[in-house]
Amino acid sequence: MVDFRVALTDFKLLILDWRDGSAVPVLRMVEGDTIYDYCWYSLMSSAQPETSYVASSSRENPIHIWDAFTGELRASFRAYNHLVPTSLPSPCAHCGPAFLFGRQLKLRRPDELTAAHSLCFSPDGSQLFCGFNRTVRVFSTSRPGRDCEVRATFAKKQGQSGIISCLAFSPSQPLYACGSYGRTVGLYAWDDGSPLALLGGHQGGVTHLCFHPDGNLFFSGARKDAELLCWDLRQPGHVLWSLSREVSTNQRIYFDLDPSGQFLVSGNTNGVVSVWDIKGAFSDNKLEPVLTFLPQKDCTNGVRSSVHRRSWGWGGSLPLLATASGQRMFPEPTNSGDEGEPELDLPLLSLCHAHPEWRLQLWWCGGGPDPSNPDDHQDEKGQGRTEGCGDELI
Repeated sequence: MVDFRVALTDFKLLILDWRDGSAVPVLRMVEGDTIYDYCWYSLMSSAQPETSYVASSSRENPIHIWDAFTGELRASFRAYNHLVPTSLPSPCAHCGPAFLFGRQLKLRRPDELTAAHSLCFSPDGSQLFCGFNRTVRVFSTSRPGRDCEVRATFAKKQGQSGIISCLAFSPSQPLYACGSYGRTVGLYAWDDGSPLALLGGHQGGVTHLCFHPDGNLFFSGARKDAELLCWDLRQPGHVLWSLSREVSTNQRIYFDLDPSGQFLVSGNTNGVVSVWDIKGAFSDNKLEPVLTFLPQKDCTNGVRSSVHRRSWGWGGSLPLLATASGQRMFPEPTNSGDEGEPELDLPLLSLCHAHPEWRLQLWWCGGGPDPSNPDDHQDEKGQGRTEGCGDELI
């Protein structure tokens, strides 16, 4: 069982144990630069320490594998680019800069370390898939280092262009999906990476993907795009239906499905958390949320639905929802006093125009004993259970 929650800051990966009720991180792993992405090992179980680790990728750094119990670095995976053209001189101290048609070339040196923009373990845990610019690199989890399989998503002006910003595996079919900042979603075969379909429909770069538990449906969301799109793998040529949310910035706004696949929950730039009931609603082109609530006034950028069974030593279940909030803030521009300068009508992401609240919260979704009340933790026959309480903060 996954008994931990991860909080992400610019340079730090924080792991918190929600069971003790404290807000103090259990572990703190520091990266060298801005963290791009992280993911838990797909077979992670806190009852098996050898499977309890998390992968992270940061700017101009290797992919790191961290021990979720000790915080120690277990392994590193390194990806290198080979972008220096063989027909052009490489810049060096003796030759000076290289020029082409009168313009100075900004060439990268061979074997320059490049950072992954997205991470995803394969369902069996044997491989780590990493997204790069027009490329997916596949590492074997049993062999850390630089050896990897390179799968190009764009070649000869065809395919999926842009940075591969998110990855997701189908739970029932041998395929995976790649989201790109080029506003497309690509489907690929798991074994060899051969392209299966290329889907378009978003107004911005795709930032998150999520498969339905049945394996036939999957959802995609994008930055500066007010729609969550639902796709059917049996008819991948068109959008099945869409959900409306507010995403007005380039920030990655996550969404998630509950384990049963009935409810989809998403954050919004305005801080609202929206919940849709998608069961039996496949005939509607536009769905309305069945529940919305405002956990704080700042942007809700992350949501995660989970059910932890038998993790408390009793036979019930823990229907929990985790939400994370916060966004980048910028200095307020100084007022020059020039009468000719036009005034800005749009709100600024500064301390004067926003409500910064950097929080990681857990919500009790009902259907089981309340963990904050020890008297509710009774036997498996359902005694002491509570109903509802869909937005009750633990």
